[in-house]
Amino acid sequence: MLALVTGASSGIGLQYATQLARDYHTDLLLVSNQEKELNDVAADLAAKYNVKTVAKYADLSKQDAAENLFAWTQENGYTVDILINNAGVFFFNPYCETNMKRIELMLNLHVVTVAKLTRLFGEAMCNRELTDEEKAERICRKSRRKGYILNMSSMSAWMAMPGIQTYNATKAFIYNFSKSIWYELKPKGVNITVMAPGAVDTALFGLAPNLRKLAVALTVSIPPEKLVKIALCKMFRGKKASTPGFINWLSTPLLKHTPDWLLFLAIKYVGKYQK
Repeated sequence: MLALVTGASSGIGLQYATQLARDYHTDLLLVSNQEKELNDVAADLAAKYNVKTVAKYADLSKQDAAENLFAWTQENGYTVDILINNAGVFFFNPYCETNMKRIELMLNLHVVTVAKLTRLFGEAMCNRELTDEEKAERICRKSRRKGYILNMSSMSAWMAMPGIQTYNATKAFIYNFSKSIWYELKPKGVNITVMAPGAVDTALFGLAPNLRKLAVALTVSIPPEKLVKIALCKMFRGKKASTPGFINWLSTPLLKHTPDWLLFLAIKYVGKYQK
């Protein structure tokens, strides 16, 4: 099987690539806008786990990035069995003080590209006719599905949080979009799973190292390797959506009813804890 992982050069994307190669012996098509780091990751995973890896440099925040990437896979004969839409950005800033290009970048990366990649690769998966060898392989994996798609949302999808208003909105789109598409793709043999984790211990959120360690110790934040292990398990089991962690799952409904005074307090204090 071949897995396409976006944002694969670091953080959660690197964990997806690593665990797919190590635990599922899956060949990899790795995509990122960090060319040197991506090439290093591809070479390292191929050497460590004896899988085929291909590094594809691409800026997925471009309007036509999805079409270009899909066309490139078709031209080069790559049949994608697993699509991991992981690439993302994060910034904390008042909306009217945010550069328009940063807003456009986030909307394109989280909404436009995710929707288009799901559409293009989803259609290709649905229309596939599996060979006898592929059918046998899937039976060994205890699955008869033609393909898998995993999209990364966030618990912030339920939050009206100032400073990360665009991030929240795009993650809400990913969550509801993915759950809706699940009903369309499942009867055609393709599974789509959306993950909505709470805080993840990566550099994406810009927290100082000491605060990152404290968050993990208090189980407020989840290590990326643990998140990815859960996500891949949910994906291969055909689950529609998941929010890892009992506390996170329990607190999700409360996020919709966060009092205004607490949000105003967040505006005042959250930004200063970022490096």
